[in-house]
Amino acid sequence: MKQLGISIFLLLAVSGTQAQTYFSTHEFSINGFRNPSVGAEYRYKHVSVHAGYYPTAFKSGENTGFIKTGFTTWFLSVGKRTNPSSFYAGASYLRGLDRDYKDKNALGIETGFRWMVWKGLNLRIGVIAVAATGESLKINPTPGISYSFFIK
Repeated sequence: MKQLGISIFLLLAVSGTQAQTYFSTHEFSINGFRNPSVGAEYRYKHVSVHAGYYPTAFKSGENTGFIKTGFTTWFLSVGKRTNPSSFYAGASYLRGLDRDYKDKNALGIETGFRWMVWKGLNLRIGVIAVAATGESLKINPTPGISYSFFIK
């Protein structure tokens, strides 16, 4: 399962480099909700790195917290604006903070779409698969809201 997810991610990363014509060179984002995490992200052309706190609900009414860090590749930009909306795929390391995942390492593979709403304000909708030893594979939606600063 992990090898399949990593293979798909690498395939998307390679395909993203070919169609990459409309992304700004540098971007710094403050992420205010869940996707990729409550934290910060830095993007260079079509690849970004992120780190922060990731809350999710594997069971209704029961939040589980993680520290999350990883990278994302951006591809298939929509429109010809300087900062277009686009699709993304990413892989992350998660460290559980509580509940069944306390002190456990996990792998997250996610994909989705980022809509550039207005100037730097953007919304994301995606899905993540979380895998950890001793736990069943969990698949959850990953909504997000961020504000991005574009550096030339």
